[in-house]
Amino acid sequence: MSKSLFQKPIEIKISTVVAVSAILATADRIALDAALAEMTGGTADFFEDDLTVIDVAAVPAGGDPIDWGGLIALLKKYRLNPVAVRNAPPEMAADIAAHGLSLETASAKPREEEAAPQPAPTPVAVAAAQAQPPAAASNGTDVMIIDTPVRAGQRIYARGCDLVVTAVVNNGAEIIADGSIHVYNTLNGRALAGASGNAQARIFALNMSPELVSIAGVYSTFEDGFPQEYARSPTQIRLVGDRIDISSVNTANRA
Repeated sequence: MSKSLFQKPIEIKISTVVAVSAILATADRIALDAALAEMTGGTADFFEDDLTVIDVAAVPAGGDPIDWGGLIALLKKYRLNPVAVRNAPPEMAADIAAHGLSLETASAKPREEEAAPQPAPTPVAVAAAQAQPPAAASNGTDVMIIDTPVRAGQRIYARGCDLVVTAVVNNGAEIIADGSIHVYNTLNGRALAGASGNAQARIFALNMSPELVSIAGVYSTFEDGFPQEYARSPTQIRLVGDRIDISSVNTANRA
C-alpha cells in the first residue's frame, strides 16, 4: 500500500522560530534610519531577513503617531521582516492590524537579576532570539551546553540561562544567550549575550575572532578584524556604560 495513504494533508505542531526584537525609543524614522545605518555599518547582509517584533514600550506617549507603513519599509530596507508589535496601547491595534502585523503581549514578569540600573535605550536596540537546535542540551538549571561545532548558518539561543560552547563557533554562525556566553574554543561568527536586556552579561572565549558581538542590544562589529592584542588569548567582552569593552581574562588591560 502506498505510504502516501497514511500521510496527513497538514500537521500543526508547536515550534519556535527566529525572532528579532526592534526596541524603539522614538518614532522618528530619520533618527531610526541613522541609528540602523550606524549599527549595520553599511553591511548589506548584517540582518538576514529575520522575523522582527517591533517593541514600542519606550516610544514617548503623546508624540506624532507611528507611520507603520514607513516604519515597515524602513526595517525591510535593512533586511528586517516585521511580523508583530509588542507593548502597543489599545488605540494602536486597528492601525497595526491594517498593516498586516499581529499584536504580541510581552511577559510582565520582572527579572530579578537585573537589579542594577540599565543604560538608556538607543533609538533602535535589537536583540535576537532563536529556537534551540537538536544539538543543544540544557542541564535544567541555568546553563545550556553545546559540545558540537556551531556551523555557518546555525543559530543557538540559550533562553533564560548562560550558554557554554566547548567546540568552535564558525564564521556565519550565531550564538545567543539571555545570560553570559562562554566559548572554550574559537569564537567566530556572531555572539549576542544578555539578549533579554541583562547588561551584566559577558562574552568569554579562549580564542576571539568574532564578526559581531552584542551585550544587551549594544553592538560592535569588526570589519577591520578583532584587536590583535586580544585575538589569540582568553578574552572577555562586557558592557561599560553604553559601550562595548574588550579585556584580557588574565590581565587588567582593556581595549
